[in-house]
Amino acid sequence: MFRKIFNTLITSELKKKVFFTLLVIFTYRIGAMIPVPGVNTEAMKSMFKVYGDGILGFLNMFSGGALNRMSIFSLGVIPYINASIIMGLIQSAHIFPYFDKLSKEGYQGRKILTQITRFGTLLLGIIQSFVLAIMISKIRAPSGLSIVVNFSLSWIILAVITLVTGTIIIMWLGEQITERGIGNGISIIIFSGIVERLPHAVFTTIKLIKLKEFSIFNTLFLIIVIMAVLIFVIWIETAQRKIPIHYTKKIVGKKIYNKQTSFLPIKVDQSGVIAVIFAASVLSVPLSISQFAPGLKVFGFHIAKKIAVLFNNGSIIYNLTYAFLVIFFCYFYNFISFDTEDISENIKKAGGFIPGIRPGEYTSKYIKNVLEKITLIGALFVACIAVLPDYLKNIINVPFFFGGTSLLIIVGVSIDTIGQIESIFIMHSYEKFYNR
Repeated sequence: MFRKIFNTLITSELKKKVFFTLLVIFTYRIGAMIPVPGVNTEAMKSMFKVYGDGILGFLNMFSGGALNRMSIFSLGVIPYINASIIMGLIQSAHIFPYFDKLSKEGYQGRKILTQITRFGTLLLGIIQSFVLAIMISKIRAPSGLSIVVNFSLSWIILAVITLVTGTIIIMWLGEQITERGIGNGISIIIFSGIVERLPHAVFTTIKLIKLKEFSIFNTLFLIIVIMAVLIFVIWIETAQRKIPIHYTKKIVGKKIYNKQTSFLPIKVDQSGVIAVIFAASVLSVPLSISQFAPGLKVFGFHIAKKIAVLFNNGSIIYNLTYAFLVIFFCYFYNFISFDTEDISENIKKAGGFIPGIRPGEYTSKYIKNVLEKITLIGALFVACIAVLPDYLKNIINVPFFFGGTSLLIIVGVSIDTIGQIESIFIMHSYEKFYNR
């Protein structure tokens, strides 16, 4: 590990990418500390001390602690994620032939789809920022202070413009990391927000141990559980099924190789942290309504109270719904990103075949069958990890927001980032070899 870090520092290209990524993260963390004008940040923080263990803590995690301060980045990446989900559903359902055409046009088609997703992010950001501004204005802190100092129409307009601008800036920063830095930009931003809160969680735990409010036995048990979960998450994130592919004749450059064998790797958790992030974003919608608008009625029915009862953090319905969404998005991501027909066609064109399987349609069905079985194993594991910490919190009363989502994101993003660093370093080594 230390050798990889040293290699990263001595490689000029990697050095630029690493420093650029750190600069963007630093910029994002500064923005997360700038509050929306007209908001009493002390009242907001006091409210989080009382209600920060439920959905508020969950949303605060995805905003990197920005919601706790009601900063300009309070919406975080949720509008962008929701827009991406909608675009993915539209493409997978083949509702609009125009989108199907764009997805097959290579770089230019993806560029147009990305632009449409950006406009969708802007629209969803306006709607969600308006709802957040209205809900915040109706909440009072436990001390009785109003979170919004002077509520008016002009403040709502200002808050909406500020929050939407913050979301667009985050989206742009994420794209800059993806293009010029290391890792997936949006995942890196979420990762930085989670890691930033770890020192505070450690200091809080130490303080409670000194005050004898949290026992040493529970602390050791929590450390053992976290380490065990981390080991299993790393194992499942790196596990893959290799489908052997034989080539009767393989052409590489000007050379022809006969009877070559390679593998088609299929990861157990193909979606990585994407499925968890998508599931968390969808689940946050009803929970936000119940938290910020407890008196909401629809046709005289107390819908907010009903949601609060059914989806209470840690309840059976809450965990089952969360697990179902994680499993659904694992399959959904694989469905839209892993085209078995194209893969089988490419194998056939390259003169390859899977032993015992006929080329073409039969190869496509075989790969699809393997993918579905592997996805089920990975999806069930990810779902269990996602809901496990809620039960631990109820058992030993963890003194901070401890979520399986956080562990999955930290491990997944770390593995992807290390993989990119290795690939860039290998490419740099080859360039040095050829330039000799």
